[in-house]
Amino acid sequence: VQLQASGGGLVQAGGSLRLSCAASGRTFSSHAMGWFRQAPGKEREFVAAISWSGAYTYYADSVRGRFTISRDNAKNTVYLQMNSLKPEDTAVYYCAARPGRATTGSENYDYWGQGTQVTVSS
Repeated sequence: VQLQASGGGLVQAGGSLRLSCAASGRTFSSHAMGWFRQAPGKEREFVAAISWSGAYTYYADSVRGRFTISRDNAKNTVYLQMNSLKPEDTAVYYCAARPGRATTGSENYDYWGQGTQVTVSS
């Protein structure tokens, strides 16, 4: 599975962005997907994950209620809708895939996209 993330950019606090992650390969629909982020000087952290069917979603406490993860298996794409953005959301965002169940640990994901920069100004 190859992943290509896009949709990052510069936005003011309170604004919105939608990230996309396009996957290649016919096995996308059997993979759980996750979004992670890494801010300068910090470790990579979990943001959100979604099961292969889309029936189950998981969020970090810091983004719950503001971010929504979704997927379209027909388009081999997973999305991260980010609303009410805060300066502390500034980071490089990565999408990741793993066969089987969705998890929150980055060490469990086998495939990673290249990352897309999100910058939120105050």
